[in-house]
Amino acid sequence: MTRIAAVGHAFPPHHYDQETLIAAFRELWNKRHYNPERLERLHKNVMVGSRHLALPLADYATLDTWGKANDAWIRVAQEVGAQAVRQTLADAGIPIADVNAFYTVTVTGVATPSLDARLMNRLRLPTQIKRVPIFGLGCLAGAAGVARAADYLAGHPGEVVVLLSVELCSLTLQPEDLSIPNLIASGLFGDGAAAVVLVGDERDEAAAGPRVLASASSFYYDTERVMGWDISEKGFQVVLSAEVPEMVRRHLRADVDAFLAGQGLTRADIASYVAHPGGPKVLEAMQEELELPPEALAVTWRSLRDVGNLSSTSVLLVLEETMASHRPPAGSYGLLLAMGPGFCSEVVLLQW
Repeated sequence: MTRIAAVGHAFPPHHYDQETLIAAFRELWNKRHYNPERLERLHKNVMVGSRHLALPLADYATLDTWGKANDAWIRVAQEVGAQAVRQTLADAGIPIADVNAFYTVTVTGVATPSLDARLMNRLRLPTQIKRVPIFGLGCLAGAAGVARAADYLAGHPGEVVVLLSVELCSLTLQPEDLSIPNLIASGLFGDGAAAVVLVGDERDEAAAGPRVLASASSFYYDTERVMGWDISEKGFQVVLSAEVPEMVRRHLRADVDAFLAGQGLTRADIASYVAHPGGPKVLEAMQEELELPPEALAVTWRSLRDVGNLSSTSVLLVLEETMASHRPPAGSYGLLLAMGPGFCSEVVLLQW
């Protein structure tokens, strides 16, 4: 049975409260946006209090090409990624030499050699390690990464997997784009990294986290324009439809109920939820559709307020906080879940 041995994170050192960022965006867009008050309202409506940024605020003015932004992504992704992996392996009590597989997920930058290859050199990971770089799953990838790592360990029960998520969303900013999706994204998304160490059931380490029992993926046909990127010479331009909360309402309850029924369970058996903080409207839809009491997603709401939406990294931050400060009763069941571009969902059954 796959176990989560440890979860850790790393943030860039540049941290700003939302009021400071709103002021910076007002200065950037004030002369071009016909209604700057709307910008401030949109940024406050996402209920984010502060965020970490990959670079000092003043440095973003120098990113006048996608190449410069992506070079910054490669540099900072290695810094925060290496920090997250080192700390999480130390917390798990597992030496770097014991890692057998390395999964990396991101949707905010590209590199060849890939981020995992660059971290091989920086961390001196074993040369025979199996590397699996995953790009494009977006907000889904934290949950999907846990599920795919558990799938691997089901066939390799004596091994160790490291999953690393790095998302530097601020480096995708499009300063010339005054569309509502870009204005919302500029107020919602933050930067950071999270790592998870998972071990197979033949390992004897004491695992701090829950067991991973099962997972399920659901894809919804013909929903490519709900969320994602339009990629051009300018870089990543956000696609963010108002349909995202509707996707939750249309699909999530049925997906969860069908998955749990396959495990001989119902929602009444689930004691805890580790959910991706997609945004206020998404979380409200999730609470309504899964018929959850307000406190069920309290850790997720807090993560949204404290650091914003970090795409694939966020659900792993919620998992870390749940393990550290809001641990469910031993033996109880939990769900880890996220939705993302495709449009699709990933649900993972945990046992604490």
